[in-house]
Amino acid sequence: METGHISVLAKEVLTFLAPKPGGIYVDATFGAGGHSRAILNALGENGKLLALDRDPDAIIRGEKLVKLYPEHMTIKHTSFQTLGDTLIEWGEEQIDGILFDLGISSFQIDQPERGFSFRFDGPLDMRMDHSLSSNSKTAADLVNTMSERELIDIFFKYGEESRARKIARAIVCDREEKPFTTTAQLAQLAQRVIPNHKRAIHPATKIFQALRIAVNGELDQLQKGIDAAINALGNKGRLGVISFHSLEDRIVKQTFKKVTSHPQVTGPAALLPQAKLPSLPFRLLTKKPVIPCVEEMQHNPRSRSAKLRVLARA
Repeated sequence: METGHISVLAKEVLTFLAPKPGGIYVDATFGAGGHSRAILNALGENGKLLALDRDPDAIIRGEKLVKLYPEHMTIKHTSFQTLGDTLIEWGEEQIDGILFDLGISSFQIDQPERGFSFRFDGPLDMRMDHSLSSNSKTAADLVNTMSERELIDIFFKYGEESRARKIARAIVCDREEKPFTTTAQLAQLAQRVIPNHKRAIHPATKIFQALRIAVNGELDQLQKGIDAAINALGNKGRLGVISFHSLEDRIVKQTFKKVTSHPQVTGPAALLPQAKLPSLPFRLLTKKPVIPCVEEMQHNPRSRSAKLRVLARA
């Protein structure tokens, strides 16, 4: 783990993922490498870890860890939505455990040039993958080209922003005079349209969240990644997901519920005697999401919204 980033729920992840010596594991979101390092330390001589990240900066950090564990660790620059194909390439289609840590890292937040935070003035970018090979649109592209209706939909759907219409209208009006190019421009608009005294959080918070999700296609990729992870779990394999806002957690909760519950019987069939139901292939290890303790939240305020859910193949 590098200075500046603290892995969230690190002890809880190790407890629930329970990495075993010689096991095969995946860190689907390498980030700063704290979780990967903890898993590697538990794997012994014959264990293997595959780390993924779509951020090229994370891959550079990860190469340093690979040098410490050259026989045990592989890192790949890719999104976890490619997990199925990536596991085939790696030669390990069945795994013992996998972790998704969906939060953006402190490195990303604290670098003004990445454009993730309204605390600094920087280019309005927000791309997780900012490599030369990436052809994804930036947040500035969306803000300057989308219609008012499209912006309303993004802010309402991905930011759950109640003032989505008012914000979108102001953006469309302002960009006619000057295109949006920096985080400060957008943050200042939010403060103008939504005065600080009317809400507990910074008025730009939900706008930035919504744009980041839209730019990176985060929710669609999450669903694909979790589905692939579930399919790849071997006997008694475990899947842990740390989410940081309600939209992510809802996808995780609903997907886990779907594979750990029998379909509800409706219509005339509900009146028939209930047959013995077959055993389910998965079980929940966390009846309720695991959240950071008070001490962790005090030590690392960015952990306060984290929720960990864990699934196991029966």
